[in-house]
Amino acid sequence: MLNGLLDDSHNGTLSSKRLVTFLAFLLCATAFISNLFWKYEVSEYMFDSMIYLVMVGLGLTASEKFLPINKKTETKPKGIL
Repeated sequence: MLNGLLDDSHNGTLSSKRLVTFLAFLLCATAFISNLFWKYEVSEYMFDSMIYLVMVGLGLTASEKFLPINKKTETKPKGIL
């Protein structure tokens, strides 16, 4: 399940953009839970920057679905007539 979540939609390899976004989400979730249960304070500017990183990463990943895929077309060399 996790491999399918982090795979690139074009060629099936691990997408660094998705990996960074997922790790930033995990860090934000950890900060939220630690603040909620253990009263551990995270600097507001650090939390906000991680949230922005998650939002931009999700936006770019979602935009990949709507962009056309550039496939190289094979061109046949013109023969001499």
